Amino acid sequence: MFPLHRPRRLRSHPQLRRMVREHTLTTSDLIYPLFAVQGEGIAQEVRSMPGVYQLSVDKIVEEAKEVYDLGIPAIILFGIPADKDVEATGAWHDHGIVQVASRAVKEAVPDLLVIVDTCLCEYTSHGHCGYLEVGDLSGRVLNDPTLELLKKTAVSQVKAGADIIAPSGMMDGFVQVIRAGLDEADFQDVPIMSYAAKYASAYYGPFRDAAESTPQFGDRRTYQMDPGNGKEALKEIELDIAEGADMLMVKPALAYMDIIWRVKQATNLPVAAYNVSGEYAMVKAAALNGWIDEERVVMETLTGFKRSGADLILTYHAKDAARWLNG
Repeated sequence: MFPLHRPRRLRSHPQLRRMVREHTLTTSDLIYPLFAVQGEGIAQEVRSMPGVYQLSVDKIVEEAKEVYDLGIPAIILFGIPADKDVEATGAWHDHGIVQVASRAVKEAVPDLLVIVDTCLCEYTSHGHCGYLEVGDLSGRVLNDPTLELLKKTAVSQVKAGADIIAPSGMMDGFVQVIRAGLDEADFQDVPIMSYAAKYASAYYGPFRDAAESTPQFGDRRTYQMDPGNGKEALKEIELDIAEGADMLMVKPALAYMDIIWRVKQATNLPVAAYNVSGEYAMVKAAALNGWIDEERVVMETLTGFKRSGADLILTYHAKDAARWLNG
């Protein structure tokens, strides 16, 4: 009989489709980003990210409890300090906004993992990810002096209760320096989730509204990767692995699923994909206009990241996805 092979046989019943599904998204795959600000009772919606808020620490704690109850195992914290300076003081101060938020979350929800973004752009007055030459308006960050600030920041974050350090500035050698700093401070067991392949992307625009971290001049192309490069991502992950990274991240995710796949094939380490703000904003805008089915598009996209090799997904859709999964 023709045709002999009929793949549709395995699609004929919902339960059969479920049984033979190759990739399944679960709440354990998700990490929810949160933006902490100083003050009390603050929940300021981000204009370009409907449903995402800048939150004071008391509100961060409320969100953390909800996230944990939904079965999401981790959050990642970003901080917006009240004051910024060229030394990024707010990033490494014992009473910095991320440090205060970390302590509060760990006290309220001790079993929720707190990942912290270890970068300086939210804390510098110029919006770049480290030291600049005096008078430099190009945005070319001085690599090696910046490493010392990152080390100091990571140690202060772990002292405040952070479970995982996630350096995102794409400085050469940042994993090695942070690993050494943590080990020297007797935090040998704290893992590093490196933003190993972070591209200079237009998809970050809404995040800069949320984190108030838009560069005041220049851009970040001298330290973030060129979107046209793929082999370079493999070079970056090789370096980070050699320097002691425990997990690797690809950012953004949607336009870089080939990179997620290549990174996953090249390493045995867990791979995270960051479903970034611009990707989220596009889906939300289309959904609010009634142009797409938000649930189906979100779940299809997140499953696509899993299929491309992501073990973990950082996404602003995490709470909604968890609700849909918990059904």
